[in-house]
Amino acid sequence: MTEDYSLREVGKLLGLSRSIVCGLIDAGFVSPSRGRRREYRFTFHDLVLLRAAQGLTEAKISSTRILRSLRRLRSQLPQQIPLAGLRIEAVGDSVVVSEGQAQWRPDDGQYVMRFQVQSPGGELSFMGPVETPAVEAQPAWFEKGIELEGSDPEKACEAYRRALESDPSHLGAHINLGRLLHERGQLEEAEAVYRAALPASGDDGTLLFNLAVLMEDLRRPEEAARCYREALKADPALADAHFNLARLCQAQGLRQEAVRHFSAFRKLNGASSC
Repeated sequence: MTEDYSLREVGKLLGLSRSIVCGLIDAGFVSPSRGRRREYRFTFHDLVLLRAAQGLTEAKISSTRILRSLRRLRSQLPQQIPLAGLRIEAVGDSVVVSEGQAQWRPDDGQYVMRFQVQSPGGELSFMGPVETPAVEAQPAWFEKGIELEGSDPEKACEAYRRALESDPSHLGAHINLGRLLHERGQLEEAEAVYRAALPASGDDGTLLFNLAVLMEDLRRPEEAARCYREALKADPALADAHFNLARLCQAQGLRQEAVRHFSAFRKLNGASSC
């Protein structure tokens, strides 16, 4: 049976907030199925496309072109493909897919070729493909980390660290590495990873929620409550943040706030959509 993922699992794996994922669904980038309780269920292909859509949006590619490219890419992907073996990026104003040494545009199916050219004696001649730049030859460490999480969490942590060496601002790598360290009981290390991401990404709901859960496990309830509140400012649809904050408020005697968050949790948990 094909493995699928919940909305929460997608957020954890890709480092995307619930609101961003739902926005990409609303825009038509992915069309997840529904589970028994009408909750969204995502395939592995959906994960590929969600990550690509987010990256292409940040690269200022137009929504129309992204939507067209990703719809065609979905139809072109084989049933099984390793995430680390596929790279989707913006080249100029086009969407380009790299798979191994091949590069192609899903818009028109055309392969992208790069050639060296020289003109000895005034005559123009092709010298063959240009060597792929080193930056493109590097492993996709973030995607490799995702692949390794289920089978080898320690190697997954190392892959996320390598991703952060290449890009210290990579939010998804910070979130996933911090979560794995937390799960492995390395709480202080997890806190350091999360806090390193705050200066650039302190308005991300998933990052703040994970930090709040960590603060609870470190027995710092006041700080946990503050992080939950910040997470809900960033993403009011975080049902678990409402529930956890309600518990903390109840324990701190903040009954009115506790009731408000319990009510929000029930509404969100009972909703059939995002």
